[in-house]
Amino acid sequence: MNSTTLAKPLRRLALTLAAALALAAFDSALVASALAQAPAGANAAQLLSAKQQAIAPIGAATAAGDMPRLNAALNQGLDAGLTVSEAKEILVQMYAYAGFPRSLNGLGELMKVLEARKQRGVQDAAGRDPGPVPTGQALLALGTANQTRLTGSPVRGPLFEFAPAIDEYLKSHLFGALFARDNLDWQGRELATVGALAAMPGVESQLQSHIRFSMNVGLTAAQLRQVADVLGQRGQAEAAARVVAALERQS
Repeated sequence: MNSTTLAKPLRRLALTLAAALALAAFDSALVASALAQAPAGANAAQLLSAKQQAIAPIGAATAAGDMPRLNAALNQGLDAGLTVSEAKEILVQMYAYAGFPRSLNGLGELMKVLEARKQRGVQDAAGRDPGPVPTGQALLALGTANQTRLTGSPVRGPLFEFAPAIDEYLKSHLFGALFARDNLDWQGRELATVGALAAMPGVESQLQSHIRFSMNVGLTAAQLRQVADVLGQRGQAEAAARVVAALERQS
């Protein structure tokens, strides 16, 4: 076989190799671009689900009394997969952190949102009602156990000795009656609480505590940074900044 006969196959081989190398380089560039856009150290297991991402903005808007933003946050949450029962539960829990007036206003706004969605032909999943909750001393005992699990140790101190009634209310009503309701998981409850506390100036120490509680129930620092990102994207910049500051203090 002469050199002319060999030249064509060699040229085709060279072109094929060049094309393969170019394609590999292109694929590598795509991977690098995707990694650059992802949060540092993030993978699918570390990211909040779309439904989880929707919770903190609902808590923040409720605590701030911002009904237009709450309306949007509730719609986004329902679109992301929150059931009606879960949305109601987030707003019910807000009484413990933002007071009954904000909680009642939030529930009224949810009623409006659901009616408007129904008129548009949207059928939201009802979800399930919570199971039975103990009463009396059994509720106090359960609340004490729940509080200890969330905080990582029994809660005592001069403040609770000074005002024992608030200690009992925290254990019975918040960590007992609310956290015993199983139609919203504890991670969801902490996401709602972080959102609410972040939206209120002057409660940074409580926000700091709930950042720690969130980690105690399995949320990661990366996921809580996502909470700050979502709040910022939803126009709640001050709340986002408070979450970031709390995370920096935590680390």
